[in-house]
Amino acid sequence: MSDSQAVSSAVAKLYDTYPFPPEPILDEPPPGYNWRWNWLAAYNFCTGRKPQKQDIRILDAGCGSGVGTEYLVHLNPQAQVVGIDLSSGTLEVAKARCKSSGADRVEFHHLSLYDVAQLPGEFDLINCVGVLHHLPDPIRGIQALAQKLAPGGLMHIFVYGELGRWEIQLMQKAIALLQNEKQGDYRDGVQVGRQIFASLPENNRLVKREKERWAMENQRDECFADMYVHPQEVDYNIDTLFELIDASGLEFIGFSNPSFWNLDRLLGKAPELIARAQKLSDRQRYRLIELLNPEVTHYEFFLGRPPISKTDWSDDQILLSAIPELNPCIDGFPSQCLFNYDYQIVNLSAAEFEFLQKCDGNSTVAEILTTVQLGLDTVRTLMQQQLLILTPA
Repeated sequence: MSDSQAVSSAVAKLYDTYPFPPEPILDEPPPGYNWRWNWLAAYNFCTGRKPQKQDIRILDAGCGSGVGTEYLVHLNPQAQVVGIDLSSGTLEVAKARCKSSGADRVEFHHLSLYDVAQLPGEFDLINCVGVLHHLPDPIRGIQALAQKLAPGGLMHIFVYGELGRWEIQLMQKAIALLQNEKQGDYRDGVQVGRQIFASLPENNRLVKREKERWAMENQRDECFADMYVHPQEVDYNIDTLFELIDASGLEFIGFSNPSFWNLDRLLGKAPELIARAQKLSDRQRYRLIELLNPEVTHYEFFLGRPPISKTDWSDDQILLSAIPELNPCIDGFPSQCLFNYDYQIVNLSAAEFEFLQKCDGNSTVAEILTTVQLGLDTVRTLMQQQLLILTPA
């Protein structure tokens, strides 16, 4: 058995022992949403407009126990979804989960990311959350996935960041040392890790970090094992992250949490430093931000296969002729106080609220504005807040 095969086998054994994520199986669609898994919302975020089609193919690459897969099916009612995973035990949980909630437009395959070429056809959306960093060769993995992405398609990726996981790395190494020859016995690893935390002083840095960030989810052994006794993990920084992205051959569209990557929130009190930072490349600015705020536990972002273009709504006539509708990932509407796509509270003015109420997917912006006292700049603000999805004329 090669080193790569041995690692893959160890990873599969971990998830056969502790299927992950350990969310309960429901007999109804899961609550809420993750907008990154909603094709309409994600495509609008990446391009500024509504996609031309919704009868798409979605691949959940490394689907685990099917928590994300289930959302992908329910949030995209016209899509066909495929889930693949290395762990046969976890796949059985995913199948049971989707069957229970009626997520019936999905098929599962016991398959490594490396072997994704065995699946027929291409995919319009590939979701790969928490997987690449557990591969022996992440570059080989992302390249395999990239080959299955259709032209104009999107790939949503989540990988770990090294700066915000420093204490986790230390605990992983400590557990491995104490396990010694019992490494690979994941139940023993969880027991050792819990004993360490119970024994360390309360003011210990590892204990404080665990309590402030992870303790709630790590009450479950599945989560504790995934975090502290995983046999394979690669943690990234901006430099190594973009080495991975560049190797994919795909276009970097952007991080799905853009507010974090806004330098003004860190150096806004020093305009001369902001001016200096304007001379840096985008990647250098990203690196500067994570160095100044080393809380980055993960990177979540979109890649795309050209042709992908962002719609420019700066021309008033183009905007006026567009047809607006509500973003499907907002909660609490109709109300002037609602949650946006990222579960942030938005308070609407009376005119904004009236405008959104008339966004029925049939009327143009110009037609709605004949009955609502609202300026085009405010319409653009609603778009920037991802409350609206527009279809160009």
